[in-house]
Amino acid sequence: MEITPIEDLKITPDVVQPYPDPSVGREAVIVIDNGSYQCRAGWMLKDRPALTFRNLLAKPRKDRNKKDVETTAVPVTQIGNDIVNLESMRMQLRTQFDRNVVTHYNVQEQIMDYIFTKLGINAENAVPHRVMLTECLFNPNYCRSLMSELLFECYDVPGIAYGVDGLFSFYSNQRPKNGLIVATGYHTTHVIPVMAGRMVVENVRRVNVGGSHMIAFLHRCLQLKYTIHMNAITLSRCEMLLHRYGEFAYDYLESLRNWAGIEYYEQNIRKIQLPFNQPAAVTTLTSEQKVEKKKELSRRLAEINARRREERMAQDEEQLALLQQLEESAEDGDDISDGLAEQGLKDIGELKRMITTVNTRIEKARTKLLAQGAGSSQPQQDTDKLMQPPANMTIEQWVEETRRKREAILEKRNARKQRKADLAKRRTAAAQERMRIISHLARKEKGSDDFGMRDEDWDVYKQISRDEDSDLEQESVRLLECEIILKQYDATYEDPVMLTGTTAELHQLHLGVECIRAPEILFQPSIIGLHEAGVAETIDFVLKLFPPEQRLSLIGNIFVTGGCAKIRGLKERLTREMRELLPFQARFEIDIAREPTLDGWNGASKFCLTETFRQSLITRRTYEECGGEYLKEHFNSNVYFPTPKTAGGSMVFPSSGGSVG
Repeated sequence: MEITPIEDLKITPDVVQPYPDPSVGREAVIVIDNGSYQCRAGWMLKDRPALTFRNLLAKPRKDRNKKDVETTAVPVTQIGNDIVNLESMRMQLRTQFDRNVVTHYNVQEQIMDYIFTKLGINAENAVPHRVMLTECLFNPNYCRSLMSELLFECYDVPGIAYGVDGLFSFYSNQRPKNGLIVATGYHTTHVIPVMAGRMVVENVRRVNVGGSHMIAFLHRCLQLKYTIHMNAITLSRCEMLLHRYGEFAYDYLESLRNWAGIEYYEQNIRKIQLPFNQPAAVTTLTSEQKVEKKKELSRRLAEINARRREERMAQDEEQLALLQQLEESAEDGDDISDGLAEQGLKDIGELKRMITTVNTRIEKARTKLLAQGAGSSQPQQDTDKLMQPPANMTIEQWVEETRRKREAILEKRNARKQRKADLAKRRTAAAQERMRIISHLARKEKGSDDFGMRDEDWDVYKQISRDEDSDLEQESVRLLECEIILKQYDATYEDPVMLTGTTAELHQLHLGVECIRAPEILFQPSIIGLHEAGVAETIDFVLKLFPPEQRLSLIGNIFVTGGCAKIRGLKERLTREMRELLPFQARFEIDIAREPTLDGWNGASKFCLTETFRQSLITRRTYEECGGEYLKEHFNSNVYFPTPKTAGGSMVFPSSGGSVG
C-alpha cells in the first residue's frame, strides 16, 4: 500500500501589481468576488484574477509582559496570503463574514485596503475605478448600505455594481435561459431556479451546509480516531485531505457495507504519513535475536531477584538472632520490656510468634536459593521445550485458563502503575490511605502520634517496600510461565516483543470511510445534527413548486457550481438521486461548472463588457439620492426589496428599484 506524506497548505505572499496595467488601461473595472472562503480580485478582461486569498485577517495581540517594547509599537496586521501559517495564528484570525453575510465592516475595510494596495493603485485619496462586487444571495439591505457607504465615503469610487456569484457562474458557462442552479458555498448551499434568464425569487431555497461543515466534521472524526495525534491533525490539513481524497458515494449505505469488509478495506485504505522526528539509528534485531534478548533479560531478572532474596534473608537472620537472644534473656528471668518495645512487641507470646514467622521466612528463602543453585549447576534447559497441561485439563482449557491468568497479571500491573502515579500526588485518596496505614503500623501504643521522631520509625517503609518487591518477583515468574505456554500452544498469541512498530508507522493516518462520511452531510445533514433536508430533497421540493411544463425545462439544465462541486462523485450522486426522485424515464441533464471556484469571477468580468453593466452602475449621485441600500437590478443580481419606512404611524413602501436588462 502506497504511503502518501501529508501536504501542508502552501501560501505564497502576494506581490504589488504594476499600475496602471497597460493591458487594461485607467478606465478598467475592478472585479471583486467577495466569497466567505476566498476573495478573488483583479481587472476585467483578464483570464484569471490577480489576487486569490483567504478572506481572513490576523492581528497578533500585544504582549504586555515585555517591558522593553515601546508603548507606541502596534502589532502588524496580516491579511490574506500574508498569513503564511494559518494554524500558528488560528486563535487570532478574524473574518468579515457571519456565515455568508458581511457584518464586520471594520475587517472588510482592511480587506479592501489590502486589495487596492496589492493591485498597485496609488491614486491620492481615491480609487478612480468602477467596482464590480459580488454579494450573497438575498443580502440584507442594511449590509448593502454599509458596503456602499464604505466604498463611496472611504474610497470615493466612481460607481458600484452588485451581483450574485452563482448567477455569474451560470452566465459565464453560457447556459440556457431556463435552468436550476445548485450553488454550493463555504457555509450554505442554494437551489436557485432560473426562468427566462431571471431568478425566480420566491422559489429559491437554502441548505445550511457547506464546505466548512465538511472540513470541521472530518477534523473531528480524525481527532477522535487518533487522539494521540490531535495536535498534528489541523483544520488546514483536513481541508487538504478533503479536497484530495474526499468523494461523494454513489450509494452511501452500500459503500458503508463495503468498508466493513476487511478485503475491501485493505485494498482501498489510504495511508497518510504525518511529520515526525526520526530517533537515533538503532540496530534492527531479528526475531531470533529479540527472543534471545528476552531470555537474557529473564536471566538477569532472576539474578537480581536472587541477590535481593539473599539480602532479605541476611536481614531476617540478623533479626532472628536478636529475637532469640531476647527469648533466652526472658528464660533467665531478665527484664526484656525495653527490648520488646524496641521490636514493637507487647509480650512473650508475641515474641514467640514473631520468631516462628521469621524462621519460616528464612527457610523458604533458603529453599529457593538452593533450588536456583541446583538449576544453575545443571546444563541450561531448553526453554522452548513443550510444557504439558495438568492431567485433569485439556489443552484448550489449559490455554484458556493461562490466558485469563496472564490478563489478570497485566491488569494487576496496570493497577499498580496507576496507584504509583496516584501516590506521587499528595492529595489523592491512594496517598492519604497509604499515610493512614503507615501511621497505624508505626503506632506504639493507643493514642500516641509521634511517628517520625525516632530513626527506627522509618523501618516501616523498608517493610512495605520488601513486601512489594516480593509480589513483583512472583508476578514476573508467573507472567513468564504464561507467555511460554501461550507461545507454544496458542496460535493467536502474539509476542509483545514482536509487535513494536516503527516511528513512521506510529505517525500514520488511515483514511477509510471518513472520505465518504464528510461529503455525505450535503445529502444527509442529520449526520452532524442538523434537522433539515439535504440537497436532493431540497431540489425535489423546489421542482414541485413549478407546473409540470416548467419543471421539464428546469431539470433539463441542472447546473452545479461552487467549491464543493470540485469534490469527486457529486455529478454521479446527483444523477442517481434525481433518477429516484423524477418519474420513470424522465430526461434530465446535470453539468458541473468548468471552473467551479473561478467561474463566478469570470462571469462578473465578462459582465463588465456589456451595456447592462453600464446601466446597472450605482454612481455617487444615485447613492446620495436613493441611499446606500439601493440596487439596480439585472439578470445576475439580487432582487431589490425597498426597506419599508414609517411615516405618521403607518408603513409606507417606496416604489421598487429600477430593473435593467
